[in-house]
Amino acid sequence: MAPPKSALDFLDFVNASPTPYHAVQSSIQRLANAGFEPIKERDSWSSLRPGGKYYMTRNGSTIVAFAIGAKWKPGNPIAMLGAHTDSPCLRIKPVSKKSGVGFMQVGVETYGGGIWHSWFDRDLSIAGRVLVRDGKGNFTQKLVKVDRPIIRIPTLAIHLDRSTEFNPNKETELFPIAGMVAAELNRAGNDDTPKTSDAEAGPDETFQPLKEMSERHHPYIIELIAEHAGVQVSDVVDFEMVLYDVQKSCLGGLNEEFIYSARLDNLDMTYCSVMGLIESVSSSSLDDETSIRLITCFDHEEIGSTSAQGANSDLLPAVVRRLSILAGGRHGETGSDKSWEHVSSDPDIDLSTAFEQTMAASFLVSADMAHSVHPNYVGKYESNHQPEMNKGTVIKINANQRYATNSPGIVLLQETAKRAGVPLQLFVVRNDSPCGSTIGPMLSAKLGVRTLDLGNPQLSMHSIRETGGTYDVEYAIKLFDAYFSHYSDLEAKIFID
Repeated sequence: MAPPKSALDFLDFVNASPTPYHAVQSSIQRLANAGFEPIKERDSWSSLRPGGKYYMTRNGSTIVAFAIGAKWKPGNPIAMLGAHTDSPCLRIKPVSKKSGVGFMQVGVETYGGGIWHSWFDRDLSIAGRVLVRDGKGNFTQKLVKVDRPIIRIPTLAIHLDRSTEFNPNKETELFPIAGMVAAELNRAGNDDTPKTSDAEAGPDETFQPLKEMSERHHPYIIELIAEHAGVQVSDVVDFEMVLYDVQKSCLGGLNEEFIYSARLDNLDMTYCSVMGLIESVSSSSLDDETSIRLITCFDHEEIGSTSAQGANSDLLPAVVRRLSILAGGRHGETGSDKSWEHVSSDPDIDLSTAFEQTMAASFLVSADMAHSVHPNYVGKYESNHQPEMNKGTVIKINANQRYATNSPGIVLLQETAKRAGVPLQLFVVRNDSPCGSTIGPMLSAKLGVRTLDLGNPQLSMHSIRETGGTYDVEYAIKLFDAYFSHYSDLEAKIFID
């Protein structure tokens, strides 16, 4: 049986998205093609209309997208779906220029809880964002992805280390090489352009608070970044670059039932969230919709979510607060805006409590990857909770609220899955095993909103190369499509005060 088209499109998505910045851009491309319009957080949202589809970003690494039902009014529910765009990786340090015994080396910092030994002996390159001068005195962001291997972290030969465990020191042994010093000195085209003198510099550049970029990083790395950003080396002001494996994601297994890929955690759920929302507005009209359908894909989940663009920020509360009173003062308009007329005079609408009313009626699905049972370590799993790949999305449950799932949420998702015709699975960790956490509990507490945690099953979570199920991508998209399409109807039937 041929793999679903969604699995092949996911491969394109993840291959184009080595960083959260790229994942957001890949999401925007799909949303824009589906008719979603860009809006800015700093602007007024008074122009938003019923039946409209919009997206916004924060820091270029977090994205929120939503579709407004044509019959929405303040205080109505919002069906929310949350994922995250980041994955464990190695990030280039602010001063990365190093060398040792003839090798050029690059200083890196660990991000998140990666399986770091999996990064050894891989073909690595760099990707991220660079801030550049635009020639008008402004600074703009450009995305960079160098597609060829330029960096490697070599292991020590077994002849020189007979240790039974491989536990490298993250500062001194997880240390990439990028070339030979002699080769760099002899490189054709080596940039020997003298630094700008104070006399030649503009009035704003006579004093440099930091060392020149070429002193902080190897010049050829700066040249590569400038080349891929389409600017001059002198226009590169700063950058945030990570290492990534250039080996592309692909289908695997005897019957192509697996996806072999980096960053399945959590680009799998990011992709399915975006496509689930898009499918819901194409397969189910917004004309009779009374709710708002919303996805948010956050940065920084892997390091605790405490940042301006993380799930523990004000981002989602601020967005839903603005949406909860949307059209509150737009009564008296005519024409295409008739559905907004007399909103503020409606006796059933109290704008002062619209946010609280909306949150009480809303629901959040926290979508983060789950653990598939591992055939070589079956004893690590609770015997009655062993999710399998390609058997459907996994509902994650924890009595100590590391996951936010409870029975009303399970009933809601089960009814949703019936309508979608897709299977579900259940997972709890063993009592003698630690349990990870997600954005679910923190957002549930912050918003006071009902929440459920789920994710597609995978192996090798946090490795540089993970394994997921080909058919689970399609299952999750159908599940999310049904969740958005049927939430308004189901919510009233599963209300527990």
